[in-house]
Amino acid sequence: MTTSTTNEGAPGWRDLLSGNNGWRSLALAGGVALHATNVYVATTVLPSIVREIGGLDLYSWNTTLFVVASILGSVFAAQMLSSLGPRVAYITALVGFSAGTMLCAAAPSMPWMLVGRTLQGFGGGILLALSYALIRIVFAPPLWSRAMGLVSGMWGVATLCGPALGGVFAQFGHWRWAFWSLLPVVVGLGLIIRAQVPAGRKVAGAEGTSHANDTTHAVPWFKVVLLCASAVAISMGAVVDSHVVAAVWMVLGLGLAWWLAHRERSVRHALPRLMPTGAYSLRTRLGGLYAVMSLLGLAMTSEIYIPYFLQTIHGQTPFAAGYLAALMAAGWSVGSMTSAGRQGEAADRRVRLGPVIVTVGMLALAWLLPQASLFASATGVAGVCIALFGVGVGVGIGWPHLLTRVMTAARPGEAGLASASITTVQLYSMALGSALAGLVANSAGLADGGLAHVQRASVWLFVLFALAPAGAAVIILRGRVAGAAAKPEGQEAL
Repeated sequence: MTTSTTNEGAPGWRDLLSGNNGWRSLALAGGVALHATNVYVATTVLPSIVREIGGLDLYSWNTTLFVVASILGSVFAAQMLSSLGPRVAYITALVGFSAGTMLCAAAPSMPWMLVGRTLQGFGGGILLALSYALIRIVFAPPLWSRAMGLVSGMWGVATLCGPALGGVFAQFGHWRWAFWSLLPVVVGLGLIIRAQVPAGRKVAGAEGTSHANDTTHAVPWFKVVLLCASAVAISMGAVVDSHVVAAVWMVLGLGLAWWLAHRERSVRHALPRLMPTGAYSLRTRLGGLYAVMSLLGLAMTSEIYIPYFLQTIHGQTPFAAGYLAALMAAGWSVGSMTSAGRQGEAADRRVRLGPVIVTVGMLALAWLLPQASLFASATGVAGVCIALFGVGVGVGIGWPHLLTRVMTAARPGEAGLASASITTVQLYSMALGSALAGLVANSAGLADGGLAHVQRASVWLFVLFALAPAGAAVIILRGRVAGAAAKPEGQEAL
């Protein structure tokens, strides 16, 4: 395969975005963009949905069921990939997502809407996992980092486009068309996948890369139940009113997660595996990578309260607050795209620097957001914008390299499981982060509604959440994500 190269000798963006690789990139990035855009479209139109079909008491379950179903879908992605092949697995995920989308668009009541959201989440979770897993199948290894950056950057694109798309249809009283408008994208992605990804289990065009040799196991049903029960319990912590009850739900959820990890590490119960070997131990490179990813993903969930803080403390309009909050996701996209082509020591520097930038950005937000006069000066506006954008950039500059290392750190035969599990880890950390954010904010007095209480909640939320990227920085500095200093996979104590 002839490729153009950058000054460092590595393939450039032109190699990824031209010819057949360009179509494949569009399909994989489009799968993530479709799922992510749907997240923000649904969030934007939910108030309009409730006004028309009722179900305010079930409002929060739209997110809870969607997230849990997404985690479940991501778990099944590796099994579908090995048993159905890339093309059929991806198209099956699109069909499931389409069925849920059509049900949401036609829902006569909130229970039907919840069924549709669950189907959307399940299909979307498979799409997310397959989009990452197929990178190592359809692209040559030198392109993996750039492909990871492109796919990860779609969350930022969706954050900018999703609220606008949902808002336009909601504004004119046609929220159902916000869901219908996603279906042409589904059809387009299906056509590209059918043309560019062979139906067989071994895919040519990746310089010999194949998942044909990956070990295929039966679905670990009990472990899947434990994972979903853990996610449900943690998600419940985000939807109950009492922070004491929320803490109980979260402890229960984390206890179930510990039970799952214990079974995966047990010689007696290890097979069939839900996560690759070494995923639960910081003594392995893979475990360190997953821990860093989880902590950075958890830190990003703090963005869910930023629009509220901006509107309540600073009197910003919903539109302005929403797009200011989107600076985090935009920073993630910019960081991923600009860093993805780095190799060797340049990539290592970005992995080390990223969590430090996130920590500084979170502490800056803890200082800036409570100030009632923040938007009275250009300096204040610039400061909060830089802090928000910086948090996203800090995550983005290391993210493609972390994901690429996950695919290369797995034991032989578990590469497919490792790449598909990226989505499981990311979604689970989002569920945990959302519940933790709610618990911290409510404990700090957010529910009381007074300005002083909201200001105090903004301080505590970002100060405590800054501990997550700080922990990621410690793990990285201790050499837990570099091959030389980490204990090889398969040598952990079981």
